Amino acid sequence: MSRVDLAVVGGGVIGLACAWRAAGAGLSVRVFDEKPARGASWAAAGMLAPVTEVHYGEEPLLAFNLESGKRWASFAAELAQASGRDTGYRECGTLLVARDRDENLSLEDVYELQRRLGLPAARLSSKECRALEPSLAPAIRGGILVAGDHQVDNRALLQALLIACTRAGVGVVRARARLAASGDRVTGVVTDDADVHDADTVLLAAGCWSGGIGGLPPGVHLPIRPVKGQLLHLRDPSGSPPFGSNLRGLDAYLVARPDGRIVVGATVEERGFDMRVRAGAVYELLRAAYEIVPGSAESELVEVAVGLRPGTPDNAPLIGDTGAEGLMVATGHFRNGILQAPATADAVKERVTAAKFPDYAAPFDPARFSGVGLGAG
Repeated sequence: MSRVDLAVVGGGVIGLACAWRAAGAGLSVRVFDEKPARGASWAAAGMLAPVTEVHYGEEPLLAFNLESGKRWASFAAELAQASGRDTGYRECGTLLVARDRDENLSLEDVYELQRRLGLPAARLSSKECRALEPSLAPAIRGGILVAGDHQVDNRALLQALLIACTRAGVGVVRARARLAASGDRVTGVVTDDADVHDADTVLLAAGCWSGGIGGLPPGVHLPIRPVKGQLLHLRDPSGSPPFGSNLRGLDAYLVARPDGRIVVGATVEERGFDMRVRAGAVYELLRAAYEIVPGSAESELVEVAVGLRPGTPDNAPLIGDTGAEGLMVATGHFRNGILQAPATADAVKERVTAAKFPDYAAPFDPARFSGVGLGAG
């Protein structure tokens, strides 16, 4: 096979977004994945909610999420034009709700953190919550409205990215790949059928599988683990969802699609590479959905999806050089791969084309784990 500028191992939202942006910059690109446009990106809800994802001590991650969130409108518009497909992107806001007094006290802590960080959020009473979303349970005690949050249909997004990549000249090889090396330099990839694909740079974007890929150079050990998530797809009998905002409790969320689907998620389980549907998880999610929107009990349960998120020790991604010549990574995006895709793709494009990283990506240099896995040896 002919040599390419960039070989991307992994065809989820991060790998495809990086490939599309790189091809748009004039690079020759090839993506390797047995089942592109699937994986954890397929089993997601598509919430783009950096403000409601804020956690204590994660200010650099918040800044990255906000930066990527700002890029989403233009990213979605460009992608729709390039692919001819609607990604389901829309600005709908997120309403974070409390189901009881204790949860409402917890929301007060969240709101104070948001205020301290200067984030756009409004504290609502129970009456104001139900006036905004009448389908909410009468027991809802209060909420936080983040009007600027948005969402995308993750499955439509993946199909649009795959089409846009193909139209941009990206080669998509539907095969598993391992790294090829000469000495200390990664020179490309080798597929299971022994086809060798040379590349100037290899980008490892294989999600939770990144740390176990064959051919990793000695001394490069990626601290990536799978974090299991299960979510449900319901369908409202009316054909349209009974609410418009992203609805979020402290342990579950509901995301409405215009076609009547309601995505309910998601569990966070440390169960290794287990992909089985757990009955208890389905029960917990259905109960949470009912306690937030009682009418969801009348919906049809149409799908249970399972995905393995790529987690890191600090819940932040790995984006950048690995210390091995010719090998970059873009992985470890945990629960925010969809949200972080535009900023990640732009950072990778800048690194490959201009040999530098933007400042917003600097905190996610893989070298930060040099003492706990990556680069140790």
